[in-house]
Amino acid sequence: MLQQAFNGLVGGAFYALLALGLAVIFGMLGVVNFAHGAFYMLGAFGSYVLLDSWGVNFWVALPLVPVVLGVAGTVLERLFIRRLAPLDPLYNFLFTFGLALILQDLVKREYGVQSQPYPRPSALGGSIDLGLFTYPAYQVFVLAASVVVCGAVWVVLTRTRVGMIVRAATERPELTRALGIDVARWVTPVFGFGVALAGFAGVLAAPMRAVNPLMGSDLIITVFAVVVIGGLGSVFGSVAAGFAVGIVSALGNYYVPSLSQTLVFILMAAVLLWRPAGLFGREEAL
Repeated sequence: MLQQAFNGLVGGAFYALLALGLAVIFGMLGVVNFAHGAFYMLGAFGSYVLLDSWGVNFWVALPLVPVVLGVAGTVLERLFIRRLAPLDPLYNFLFTFGLALILQDLVKREYGVQSQPYPRPSALGGSIDLGLFTYPAYQVFVLAASVVVCGAVWVVLTRTRVGMIVRAATERPELTRALGIDVARWVTPVFGFGVALAGFAGVLAAPMRAVNPLMGSDLIITVFAVVVIGGLGSVFGSVAAGFAVGIVSALGNYYVPSLSQTLVFILMAAVLLWRPAGLFGREEAL
């Protein structure tokens, strides 16, 4: 059971990173970014292309790919997202949904639909003795990297002035504007940061998951459920729900495999019946 729970924490590491990016984007922009899964996929493919075409290893790709995707995200926000922001939120949803399909098809056209191999870093090829069981070193690294990144983001958001402004604009944008803070100036970097988190998760996923054009679409629906469970726009709630859903999914897959595909959504329905705003959301935000 402990080993399955640890499997869940590793899986939850990806949910937490992706949900964190979605939460800050939705909180500040009010945009349901359906292309988030496509950016996750591009993160994995970016690391694959760097290795396959230029011999750039995992340790260089890990910071490089998220930065490149983050810059691309800021350009995307300036050219398209902000132009649609004054309109009905459905327009941005349809735009990001269409963008996800376009990115998937472009990758399919270049690399096909079959999975591409990506080797694990040689330094993380063995196993680590955790006391009660041994576990692959790379998965332990994934969990540690996710915790460090989420923790660093939390420290910045709670211990710095810039972070407090971003957190306030993410969780209570109307009140933040009423206090005289220009929320608009933070929109572009926050969107780029959310995209960079998705790319970072994709690079981490490349050595342990199939690198294929559909890997983002297979994951994004579950990530949306995670964000809803944690509370729309809640940064802490998204991270906590990500790890919790990972554990629930792993234990459910082991003990009740017949419900493994639906257990997360059963949990989401139960949470919404109990707290319609999510575990850490606010009713007035609905």
